[in-house]
Amino acid sequence: MKDYHPSRVLTLVYQPFAVGCMAILAYNEARVNTRKRNIAGYTLFAVSTLFCIVLDLATSGKGGVGPYVGICLLVGTFGVADAHVQGGMVGDLSFMLPEFMQSFFAGVAASGALTSALRLITKAAFDKSHDGLRKGALLFLAIATAIEFLCILLYALYFPKLPIVKYFRAKAAAEGSKTVTADLVAAGIHKVDANAKIEDRLTIKQLLYKNWDYFLDLYLIYVLTLSIFPGFLYENTGKHSLGEWYALVLIAMYNVLDLIGRYTPLIDMLRLESRKGLAIAIISRFIFVPAFYFTAKYASQGWMIMLVGLLGLTN
Repeated sequence: MKDYHPSRVLTLVYQPFAVGCMAILAYNEARVNTRKRNIAGYTLFAVSTLFCIVLDLATSGKGGVGPYVGICLLVGTFGVADAHVQGGMVGDLSFMLPEFMQSFFAGVAASGALTSALRLITKAAFDKSHDGLRKGALLFLAIATAIEFLCILLYALYFPKLPIVKYFRAKAAAEGSKTVTADLVAAGIHKVDANAKIEDRLTIKQLLYKNWDYFLDLYLIYVLTLSIFPGFLYENTGKHSLGEWYALVLIAMYNVLDLIGRYTPLIDMLRLESRKGLAIAIISRFIFVPAFYFTAKYASQGWMIMLVGLLGLTN
């Protein structure tokens, strides 16, 4: 792996843990306590980020094979945390309104934009100081850890007590859901009306059969995006006038345009509802592979920044 930038290697480490854990949780979702699942995921995020700081301080930032293996293990833990939280929250919000789902995924993109903003700020703060890269990274991780601990508190104490959340969870419980019981207890609801009509439940196999094209679409989106972002952007962008800032600007551009793209379904004229049209659009994104190759090799940084923005906008 010595020929690969850490950003690409860590992506390869992250995904198997995330996908594997999510598959296991999806298979057992009817028996999983949603509240415990989400809190466990948020806690894993916070603790793993904190341990990134501990690992650096314990090794004095010297690097080496041991610390790198430690980072890889922590990245794997991030994958497990993501499987818990993202899958759990999507399942939680699926009991509610479609608009909530869209807002959640827009929030995921917003977290990426916030991450880029924090990284740019921390780099600027220590850009001229001795060991500035390390100091900026440590400050970034400290702020991220604090935000993640705040997420634990908000989800555990505030979110369950929102009136609209209590309403939809009580409705889901009345329709036969067993995964929201702990959330209702946390909100002070111990009994629900059990007279609601219970809809026939599809098995996971039936769901995959009815939505195999969506499953394939998501797979192709991840394959294309992760083949370029973030590893390629760090490895193959050459040298430009922005210097060390160049890769950070590219990542920030991707995250900001990804956030904007998450809101395009709210615009009627841009909303793509045809399943066939959606598949064609996703397959068309593979033109980015040669486009990035030739842009990195022959074009200026302005064209690369524009291309990264388009990648984020169509993600």
